[in-house]
Amino acid sequence: MMEYKGYIGKVEFDDEAEIFHGEIINTRDVITFQGQSVAELTKAFRESIDDYLAFCTERGESPDKPFSGQFVTRIPPELHRQVNVAAVLAGKSLNAFVTEQLQAAVQKIGGSRKAASKAKKIKAVKSSPRKVEN
Repeated sequence: MMEYKGYIGKVEFDDEAEIFHGEIINTRDVITFQGQSVAELTKAFRESIDDYLAFCTERGESPDKPFSGQFVTRIPPELHRQVNVAAVLAGKSLNAFVTEQLQAAVQKIGGSRKAASKAKKIKAVKSSPRKVEN
C-alpha cells in the first residue's frame, strides 16, 4: 500500500512482465501507475496523482475525493432491526452505533496485522544466527 495526498495505491507485481503495477483504490476515477523498481513505482504513483489533480484543475472539475464519509449498504431487514435495537439499547443513534462498530472492526484487523508483523519480526530475530563474543 502507498499513500500520497490522501490517495491510496494498491500495488501488484507481474512476474511475467517483471513490472510493478498499481491503481488508486480510494476514488471512483481510474488512476493507474507502473514501474520496474520501487523508486520508479513511487515516482509514477506520485506523478499519476499530480497529473490527475492537474487534469481536473484544467477542466475546472473537482477531483474525486478519496471518500465522502457516506456510503449506502444493503442488509437484510431483520439485521437492520437488530442493529437498530442494539443502537437504542446502547443509547446511540444508528449512525453513531454503526460507526463505532466499524471502527472496532478496523482496529481489530489492524491489530491483527500488527501482531502478525511483530510475530514475524520476533521469529526472524530468534532464527537469525547470533555472534558469540568471548
